[in-house]
Amino acid sequence: MSVFTTVTADELRRWLQDYDVGELLDLQGISAGIENTNYFVTTSAGRYVLTLFEKLSAQELPFYLNLMAHLAEHGLPSAHPVANRGGSYLGALKGKPAALVARLEGTDVAAPAVRHCTAIGAVLARLHLAGQSYPAKMDNPRGPKWWKSVLPEILPFLPDSEAALLQEEVRFQSLYRFSDLPRGAIHADLFRDNVLFAGERVAGVIDFYFACTDALLYDVAIAVNDWCIDGTGALDSARTRAFLDAYAAVRPWTPIERGAWPVMLRAGALRFWVSRLYDFHLPRPGELTHAKDPGHFRRILELRIRDEHGLPGLVA
Repeated sequence: MSVFTTVTADELRRWLQDYDVGELLDLQGISAGIENTNYFVTTSAGRYVLTLFEKLSAQELPFYLNLMAHLAEHGLPSAHPVANRGGSYLGALKGKPAALVARLEGTDVAAPAVRHCTAIGAVLARLHLAGQSYPAKMDNPRGPKWWKSVLPEILPFLPDSEAALLQEEVRFQSLYRFSDLPRGAIHADLFRDNVLFAGERVAGVIDFYFACTDALLYDVAIAVNDWCIDGTGALDSARTRAFLDAYAAVRPWTPIERGAWPVMLRAGALRFWVSRLYDFHLPRPGELTHAKDPGHFRRILELRIRDEHGLPGLVA
């Protein structure tokens, strides 16, 4: 379980006195995630998720919390943060920045079908359009600058072949800036476990704590690299086509996006290979924490490089 900071029921009861959410009934740690401490909270007024932020500072967090509220208020299925009695979405608990957000209905989908990819492709496009009116900006905290900065820490753990692949891909990505790609607020972590379905409907998009201002196509690549793969990590053509066509029906592709697509797929794979390597080899102490397999995204990157000329493209 990824619980870095333990919160007792009595501690939470005292903290909740600053919120109009009724009496605490139940508190359960959440096993998913590797960045923050998360609990399911049930009160007499409803169900919530409590997050204690282990890395993000109180100065950074308003970008994420206000984005979640902005999207929810524009009709997206984003969890709306709960304001305390002072009107702030952000509090402090156990010496950590903390937030309470509404718990959304639905469950994640471990094995997405074409219909799921169609649904989430359309929702991601709607999210990007709604994000265009979000005024705040945030540089990508896990972008190319970060990849380069952590290389010296990661490389000593890798065999020569993997170290060479990692260094070459970071070099390759540095050649492509794509400054003309449409940009705006992106989720940047839209994996299957961050989307909740109620039947055929997307009922929730959660965990916005890697959101940032970046190329919209990069967000699409990250999602496709998780939602549309087979057991080997190769793209499944039917699911990929469904995702991309549903997205384009809401927000059509630009010509430069169509040209940048293969490079963005590689960038999305690289980002999560690097972060998983970092979390695996340089973990933080925590209570029952777990890190995800870095090799999964190394294999995806190798496949995107191999299949560059045979990838499902963006159709005008």
